[in-house]
Amino acid sequence: MLYTIALILLILWALGLVTSVTMGGFVHALLVIAIILVIFRLVSGRKVL
Repeated sequence: MLYTIALILLILWALGLVTSVTMGGFVHALLVIAIILVIFRLVSGRKVL
C-alpha cells in the first residue's frame, strides 16, 4: 500500500514537472513525501502479501 501511495505521489510530481503547472512548493512536497514513504517501507522491512 505504501508503494502505491508513493507511486501516485511520484507520478503527480512528474506530471507537475512536465506540464509546468506547479503550486509553489507543493510538487516538491509530494516528492519528499513519496521518498519518505519508500524509505519508511524499506526500514520497516515488512513483507508484501
